[in-house]
Amino acid sequence: MSFWWIAGILLAGLWTSRLVGAFFGVRQLADLTRPGWQQASSNRPRVSVIVPARNEQAGIEAGLRSLLELDYENYEVIAVNDRSTDSTGEIIDRLAAEAPQKLKSIHIENLPSGWLGKPHAMWRAAQRAAGDWLLFTDADVVFHPASVARAIHYAQQSRCDHLVLFPTMVMRGLWERTIIGFFQCFFLFGYRPWKAPDPRARDFLGVGAFNLIRRQAYEQLGTFAALRMEVIEDMKLGKLVKQHGFTQRAALGRDLVRIRWAQGGLGVIRNLTKNFFAFMHFQWWRALGACLGVGFLALGPYLGLALAPGAAKISYAVALLAIFLVYVGMSRQCDIPPYYFVLHALGGVLFIYAILRSASVTWWNDGISWRGTKYSLEELRKGLV
Repeated sequence: MSFWWIAGILLAGLWTSRLVGAFFGVRQLADLTRPGWQQASSNRPRVSVIVPARNEQAGIEAGLRSLLELDYENYEVIAVNDRSTDSTGEIIDRLAAEAPQKLKSIHIENLPSGWLGKPHAMWRAAQRAAGDWLLFTDADVVFHPASVARAIHYAQQSRCDHLVLFPTMVMRGLWERTIIGFFQCFFLFGYRPWKAPDPRARDFLGVGAFNLIRRQAYEQLGTFAALRMEVIEDMKLGKLVKQHGFTQRAALGRDLVRIRWAQGGLGVIRNLTKNFFAFMHFQWWRALGACLGVGFLALGPYLGLALAPGAAKISYAVALLAIFLVYVGMSRQCDIPPYYFVLHALGGVLFIYAILRSASVTWWNDGISWRGTKYSLEELRKGLV
């Protein structure tokens, strides 16, 4: 059997298996926009919503105002101004003065050694929190009024300790949709959110826009002090939840939580530059292996359809059909039309570039510079979970 036949069968099998797994797996995820989850629970525990912010003047007011309008009476919002040099702190204080019963403010002037800014800000806020549940989110996230009530109702009904609600990505323009669409499509090869509740599966999950965790679980896994030097602290929180034997679930809910993750294609790549090498444990061999894997999975079906001889093209066509159907399914949950499938290969090229850029920039700078603070590669590696 020739190389073209082997590679084609492998690609068709991989993409088809991911398509089938996602088709049946996503059906297992609760959709919190559906009737039933809007019912008010007789027991509404106190929720502390924690919002770390550094130089977020462009989006923090909209995010905090959406939190102040939640349809959930037993909650508090704790906003942390983490050494901002813009008007973030003034915006927080002004809104806190308007709603002193709901919104508390914390101002951090100095970052202790051995900490990244965001984990430290969330750790500080959690110490002040009075809630039975802690909801960690980002400053630029906009909440639907019913989001927290529905999430708490589901968390109580499912008896979970950690709930991730997937945010709706606000995207504008071709480049944002191309890169984010590829990222979400390729997500299927790394994570199966429907498997997170299974204690026998290694799958775990965490999302910075909506990490809802029972306070008791948060404290038993070591708080954010256990993640003090983690760049991707949202995902690693989910990993600790799973490692400590707590129950974890993911849920859907289009438009319950909205975020503009980045502006333009370059903005997406800049955000990925910070995260990708950290995701690969700051190891070059992982980064290069990821590039080869992405290249094979993303570009292989197109190359095979164009270059494979005769009937060997069939398996590559099957792989491309599976990719297209993934985009069809994805379009039901986000603002990426199915026809963005035609840009899938371009998304793969940009994804590979983002991986290489992340590794090169981090290596060249001997660390990460983010929001005005430099973290050395040595201390980042020591702090990995």
